[in-house]
Amino acid sequence: MQIEAIQEEIVDEFSMFDDWMQRYEYMIELGKSLPKISDEFKTDDHLIKGCQSKVWVHADMEDGKVVFTADSDAIITKGIIGILIRAFSNQKPADILSAKTDFIDEIGLKEHLSPTRANGLVSMIKQLKLYALAYQAKIES
Repeated sequence: MQIEAIQEEIVDEFSMFDDWMQRYEYMIELGKSLPKISDEFKTDDHLIKGCQSKVWVHADMEDGKVVFTADSDAIITKGIIGILIRAFSNQKPADILSAKTDFIDEIGLKEHLSPTRANGLVSMIKQLKLYALAYQAKIES
C-alpha cells in the first residue's frame, strides 16, 4: 500500500472519534501493536534525540524497502511512533523521503501535543527520513 493511502486510512480512523480522549486511547492501542524493537537496538545509538521520552528506532532494508521497529518508555509517545511507522515502514527509501506529513495536521495531532512532545514528533519524522536517506544513498552508490 502506498504511503498516501496509509495516511488517508489513518486520517479516516481518527475522524471516527468525537473527542481527543478517544483519540489518545486509540493512539495507545496503536502503540501496543507497534513492531517490537529487539533489545539489542535499545541503545543510545538508536535513541531519538529531541524527545522528552525515550524512543528507540531501528531500520533494516528488506527487499528494497525500509522496515522500522521501535519502542518507547511512554505510552502516548509509543502511539505517536506507532502511527509514523505504520505510515512509513515497508516503503521504498525514495517514497519515504518524498512523502508529506500533512496527515499529522489533518488528525490534529500537533495541536494536541505539548510543545516538548511536538518537538519529539518532529525529531521522530526527521530520524525516519534520515534512515531512508541512508538507504537511498546505498542504493545509488
